[in-house]
Amino acid sequence: MNLSELLGETTEYDKKREVEMRKPKSWLKSVSAFANGNGGMLIFGITDDNAVVGLDDIKTASEYVSQKIKERIDPFPEIILQIHNAEQGKMLLIVNVMKGQETPYYYKGDGSIEAFVRIGNESVAANAAELKRLVLRGKNSSVDSLVTDYEFKDYSFSKLRERYKEWNHISMSDKSFESFDIVDEKGRLTNAGALLADNCPIRHSRLFCTHWNGLDKSGGQVDALDSAEYSGSLIMLLNEGFSFVKRNMKKLWKKTENSRIEMPDFCERSVFESLVNALIHRDYLVNGSEVHIDIFDDRLVIYSPGGMPDGTNIQEREISTIPSTRRNPVLADIFGRLGYMERQGSGLNKICEAYENAVNYTEEMEPEFYSDRVLFMVTLKNLNYKNKAFKNEALNRALNRALNEKEEKVLALIEENPHITQNEIKEQLKIARSHVQKIMKSLSDREIIARVGSKKSGYWKIK
Repeated sequence: MNLSELLGETTEYDKKREVEMRKPKSWLKSVSAFANGNGGMLIFGITDDNAVVGLDDIKTASEYVSQKIKERIDPFPEIILQIHNAEQGKMLLIVNVMKGQETPYYYKGDGSIEAFVRIGNESVAANAAELKRLVLRGKNSSVDSLVTDYEFKDYSFSKLRERYKEWNHISMSDKSFESFDIVDEKGRLTNAGALLADNCPIRHSRLFCTHWNGLDKSGGQVDALDSAEYSGSLIMLLNEGFSFVKRNMKKLWKKTENSRIEMPDFCERSVFESLVNALIHRDYLVNGSEVHIDIFDDRLVIYSPGGMPDGTNIQEREISTIPSTRRNPVLADIFGRLGYMERQGSGLNKICEAYENAVNYTEEMEPEFYSDRVLFMVTLKNLNYKNKAFKNEALNRALNRALNEKEEKVLALIEENPHITQNEIKEQLKIARSHVQKIMKSLSDREIIARVGSKKSGYWKIK
């Protein structure tokens, strides 16, 4: 028997050697988790290493499983029981659990009531935030659509209005705020509205940005080269975060016959898509945690609170096949109307495609995605960090074209003797002291050389 043929298109499944009648919770928690997620399949009669052992009394087993699901899972989920003749008369019991519409689906037994969710390939008890999310889903609602106590009249939306007019070429009317689910009919803001207000009242909607000195957060003598904390409208967080990255990354270039090719440390499109994804799809039920941008010498990392909405681990999935799942559909729709994202949900693919199209891209520079129960993380590699050939070629071309004959001679003398004085340069090159001073100032202003230490005891360093 081929397991993949048995599973079909099912991505979530659990294998059980037998129906444990003394410990039904061991498999009923998977029924709860599948119903609370995207559905799944429970297979009895197969071991963890895919060996088919079958069930001795398939009729009794199927009746017991059906009975326990009815008794201990509330509300009763939609299931389909199948008996499969695998090989040599060995019988498997397959329980197909459909995605539930009345979440949460609780397990009741052993003196407790619990709802379970899938995290990776495990069924675990839902925490407080996950349980709230399941309750909202059962009501066909979402966090960003919930109405708050904040009054629309007390808040301004200049950033939202400016972007709307810029993208759509018309002003945003007050009626649009209600049709976009930013405000309700009584003039109260939804969570989406509060997050888009200029003076956003939701405290944990913030963005922390840090450019670290080195490959980790230890830093050495200077821990951070640049840092900033932003709060306010999501539109402002997006713009400020993107600007922070742009001012903290370098751009090399490579000359072509008729022009030059710019080679930034990070693909700007990938940075933008990653930041949009972090702000729009983050879990706003998680308090005390914010979106972070961390820039290191070799990489840029964007962290967002909350894992994948369906509980899977993204590092275990194929990026191109992941369907669009919107944790915050109101925010996603508004950002689509503002031209910040597409409604088809192709952001992750665009992150990868932008890198693949970079002139200095290699396979080892492929963006990395990681998620677990509490966070989602995108790592973008510094395209110029290991690409020494491009870096040296660009640097040498820039220097060679920028230096004149006298400047080259001055650099050669400094390279031979970093402690050389301006008088000594004057004597060796047979030029006026004022000319030497002018050359040194030009080289310093262009950051080609730098003075280390004092005028008397210091030395020159070629950067």
